[in-house]
Amino acid sequence: MFDIGADELLLTAVVAVVVIGPKDLPRALRTVGKWVAKMRRMSNAFRSGIDNVIREAELEEMEEQWRKQNAAIMQSHPAATADADAEAAAATAAAHGDAAMLSGPGAAFAPQQDLPAAFDPSVHAAQPPADPAPAPEHPDPEHPAAEKPAGQA
Repeated sequence: MFDIGADELLLTAVVAVVVIGPKDLPRALRTVGKWVAKMRRMSNAFRSGIDNVIREAELEEMEEQWRKQNAAIMQSHPAATADADAEAAAATAAAHGDAAMLSGPGAAFAPQQDLPAAFDPSVHAAQPPADPAPAPEHPDPEHPAAEKPAGQA
């Protein structure tokens, strides 16, 4: 990026030792390292922001192209209506002899018996839960599952 050669790096190190001094040089290098790291983070954040903007622009272009292609396809092949789809399904069912499909949409899932005319909520009220079944007794009295709960002898 900056194209620093070995001789330039050596000259910079010698000048730093003379100007800053060997005693304060580690602290100065640490400070410079923190600045460089901060600059890199900022440049990476900027770069990722630019990449996101470019990606969004490309997606918008692709969506626009897709809309145009979709419109062209829809104009060249008009969409079938729901009635035409139902008629085609009925014709297919008639050809295959499927009586459940001939009786209308959802007929295969319809209940076989009629429902009462009025729904009585008192008949369909929630029932209280049944008592849980007692734990089965284990044939071996020494087995841990054979222990009886407290209060039982």
